[in-house]
Amino acid sequence: MTTAYTVTGMTCAHCVHAVTEELGKLPGVTSIEVDLVPGGETRVRVVGDRVVAVDDVRAAVEEAGYVLSGVVS
Repeated sequence: MTTAYTVTGMTCAHCVHAVTEELGKLPGVTSIEVDLVPGGETRVRVVGDRVVAVDDVRAAVEEAGYVLSGVVS
C-alpha cells in the first residue's frame, strides 16, 4: 500500500535523510520516496506492507522537525 503526503519545511538532502530515517522506523514501512521541493511542499510517498496510520506518519515527520501538511492519496 502506497500513500503520498505533503511535507513543508524541507529544504535539502539532510531534511530528506531525517524524514526518511524517522519514517523508516514505523512498523510496516518498506520504502520511502521523496520528491524534494525546497521552500515548497515536498511530496513523500510511504510504501508499506500494511496501512500505516496518518497519525504515526505525522508524528514521525514532526520528530524529524517538519510539518505534515496533507495527504495526497
